[in-house]
Amino acid sequence: MIHFIDGQFLAKDSINVSIDDRGYYFGDGVYEVVKVYDGELYTAEEHIERLFQSASKVKMTVPYSEQQLIDIAKELVKVNGIVTGHIYMQVTRGVAARVHQFPNPGTAPVVTAYAVHNPRPMKTIENGVRTIIVDDIRWLRCDIKSLNLLGNVLAKQEAYEAGCAEAIFVRDGIVTEGSSSNMFGIKDGVVYTHPASNLILNGITRRVVLKLCEQNGITVKEETFSPDEALEMDEFFMTSTTAEITPVIMIDGKAIGSGEPGPITKKLQEAFTRQIPVSVVGE
Repeated sequence: MIHFIDGQFLAKDSINVSIDDRGYYFGDGVYEVVKVYDGELYTAEEHIERLFQSASKVKMTVPYSEQQLIDIAKELVKVNGIVTGHIYMQVTRGVAARVHQFPNPGTAPVVTAYAVHNPRPMKTIENGVRTIIVDDIRWLRCDIKSLNLLGNVLAKQEAYEAGCAEAIFVRDGIVTEGSSSNMFGIKDGVVYTHPASNLILNGITRRVVLKLCEQNGITVKEETFSPDEALEMDEFFMTSTTAEITPVIMIDGKAIGSGEPGPITKKLQEAFTRQIPVSVVGE
């Protein structure tokens, strides 16, 4: 596979990353994941715009324009022959001696990216997944898509060990989001989700779902809800770039609604699917 690092497209085995990269020492960087359908980037502009927003929030400079990064992603799709998959792209603050404060202003950020084949997860999209609730132990800037993901990793591992696909974070008695997804509950025909704030990542697929709700006459309330209220939802689903719209059929061992994907979730899934190329719909 061909990867990208600092202006060059190279075979993966020929790439070396410095041990002094601040991404390695501190997780001092930001990243994005862009989905590819039928060889085309999906919502790339929104993802790259958010990459720049995350970089700005941590006072980091991206040494390329938004269009240049999109062009790099397109080239990775092309040279790797990606039909359905995704692009991973990250920017670190650069290579410098290990001190906590920012390095000298002349230190160049390091940009890396790669493409992978990754089919749509049709089994979980159609059948749903089980989840658990965990304490949200992360920092207070979850709106920044940074490389600092240890809290997310620990939560995902806890879910994995429980035989579940995802962990649902709860902070101060409120459901925030998942370890790698946004969360939505449906009650009496209304879709509820935590409002965009510093406590969640404003997911790109989350934004797509909000638009789909508006287009399909589904009422949305960006309001907080408790774990107890989550358990009493008629339907529940999670969203992410790679999970798309995945029904949540069980939380902490309790079936949500009928214990099967619900009608509003399915309606949103169908609306989402109509946006992507026909050739990948049935994967």
